[in-house]
Amino acid sequence: MVAQARGASGDRRKWIIGIGAVVVVAALVIGGVLWTISDRNKTKGQIINPGETTSAPASGVTQKRDGVVVTVGKTGAKASIDVYADFLCPICGEFEKQYKSEIEQAVNDGKLQVRYHMVPLLNQRSSPPGYSLDSANAALAAADAGKFLQFHDALFANQPEEGKRGYDKTQLIELGKNVGITDPAFAQTVNAGTYDQQVDAAFQQIENDPKLAQDFGSGQRGFGTPTVTANGSVVSWQDPDWLKKVLG
Repeated sequence: MVAQARGASGDRRKWIIGIGAVVVVAALVIGGVLWTISDRNKTKGQIINPGETTSAPASGVTQKRDGVVVTVGKTGAKASIDVYADFLCPICGEFEKQYKSEIEQAVNDGKLQVRYHMVPLLNQRSSPPGYSLDSANAALAAADAGKFLQFHDALFANQPEEGKRGYDKTQLIELGKNVGITDPAFAQTVNAGTYDQQVDAAFQQIENDPKLAQDFGSGQRGFGTPTVTANGSVVSWQDPDWLKKVLG
């Protein structure tokens, strides 16, 4: 009888331990799922802070939209570059961190004009998809209001992670207010996706332009972001002296 009781007691302990292990595993799985969802959606409700990285350009520097290209610089600048970038592209973010101040100085000194091309290359790589196009459209609307650089710099300074949630239109509109846009047309343009079709059409041309194709190794060749060109040729921006060479 004693042996049987001990056996039953041992079985109960094993059963309780087994149930406890299942509960712990379930808690870890649920916690992991909740953390993943939270991490993926961490931009939700976030205010995009312009911060100190979005100083106004120097006197005489204009920001002009022509179709879906925004030209920034002073009249008479001897050098010019074209920058093709996606607001979600992490390498584009690194490019901005490395060269923003040098480009800004050259523009403010009247030595350089920059033509910005917003490309929705990673439009399917946000969750939900669409941030690349929404941000491109909003940046063009900011250019109409004369605040392109401030808007552009703030988006890169607060760049969402590829594969996760971007910023929604309400947040983009709020950023516009925070950089000083007061024209109600800005919010209307963002909400309506006014420039979406033009951005998509331009992107198709850019993707198929052989002059913009680059080698990615292993026989792969095509368009990628960021791409920088000067005088119609792709510039190797990985060279730390590339801008000095462009400026001559």
